[in-house]
Amino acid sequence: DGQVVIDAENRVLPGLYAAGEVACVSVHGANRLGTNSLVDLVVFGRRAGNHMANFCQTSELLPLPKNPAEKVIAGFEAIRTGTGGIKAFNLRQEMQQSMTKNVGVFRTEETLTKGLEDLQNIRARFADIEIDDKGMLFNTDLLEAWELGCLLDLAEITTVSALARTESRGAHARDDYKDRNDENWLKHTLCFKEGDAYRLDYKPVTLGRYEPKPRVY
Repeated sequence: DGQVVIDAENRVLPGLYAAGEVACVSVHGANRLGTNSLVDLVVFGRRAGNHMANFCQTSELLPLPKNPAEKVIAGFEAIRTGTGGIKAFNLRQEMQQSMTKNVGVFRTEETLTKGLEDLQNIRARFADIEIDDKGMLFNTDLLEAWELGCLLDLAEITTVSALARTESRGAHARDDYKDRNDENWLKHTLCFKEGDAYRLDYKPVTLGRYEPKPRVY
């Protein structure tokens, strides 16, 4: 129903919903083609909306903090007023090149480890970014710099998860582990950011009418 699962025990965070690709419903398994997310959008978008409306009508909503946006605004201001001299565009380009080279279609422990080292290096320099546009209106320079921080989170999550999964499955292809390993890896990866570190956990795949099959072309 669009509720966001927050741990391996399938507990949800009441009142938090997601639909579409961001929800990772996995109706296509590990082999969903890019941009082909209509089932996720149409089916679970409707289910999430209906459940959300019912939740608002029947639940006691918690009071909001006095200034709920304060932390987010402070993060934007830190970027807008930064004077470290490093350009977000250059870091973003460096991140993209490393991800393409080391965490792309074909992966190994060596390339994934190198990719993670690159990302950690970029992350360390991200604190010293400086943007040219200091304005408060329609500041795309600020927006792109802020997005870079989010992209670094996702890039690190992808790399850490891929490094731990010692098999090939769907679009995750490891040259050093070419076969699928259902005995050890027929499970969903859950990644939690705790401070500057990432913790991995897993939950089982719910199998229905159709059993998973090898990806053969």
